[in-house]
Amino acid sequence: MTSFLSSLFKSSILSSFVLVILGLLLIFESEATIISISYIIGGFLIAIGGLALIKFVKSIKEENKSELDTIYGTVTIILGVIVIKNPQAIASIIPFIVGFIIIINSANKLQYSIELKKNKNDLWKSTMIIAFVTTICGVALILNPFKGAEFLTKIVGILILVYAVLDIISTLTIKNTVKKIHSAIEESVNEAQVVDEEDNLKSKKNAKSKSKKNTKES
Repeated sequence: MTSFLSSLFKSSILSSFVLVILGLLLIFESEATIISISYIIGGFLIAIGGLALIKFVKSIKEENKSELDTIYGTVTIILGVIVIKNPQAIASIIPFIVGFIIIINSANKLQYSIELKKNKNDLWKSTMIIAFVTTICGVALILNPFKGAEFLTKIVGILILVYAVLDIISTLTIKNTVKKIHSAIEESVNEAQVVDEEDNLKSKKNAKSKSKKNTKES
């Protein structure tokens, strides 16, 4: 397996485990998790806004200063404060963001299943089913048909958890399949090299025997 594919599988597994933790936290500690996420996002926005204002202050005496930095910085800081003060606003945004990410990842898994089908691998069916199920989870999160902030948060956590578990299973399955295909290719290449070496030895022996005959006849 190439280093690119190996790193791709590792990042996929890692992101799925992070989503497992997020899903469990949303299910069992929904309020505390939403507040923590709000503080993290709000603090990040305030930090970005503060850096933009500092950049403007440092460039006041310079000709290439941009007054947009003050507007951008101020708006970002205000937005950060709003996010911290209104954690329930984050509760309504999280499903859309996570749902969008899930749909993109599911589309990649669907592409994998199509490739497996082209290679006549029986695992394409299970991979495609998992891709469709996870896509449904993503669509459900984006459409957000649930009512009640606490109930919504728990449902979001369940959907995220279901997706993450299925994604881990799918990724491991695809990884093992790619390993088998790669091993088969390497074996065929090695066999071909052995055959070539044997043919070369035979041709050399034949050439030597012919040269000996020619010398004897002469």
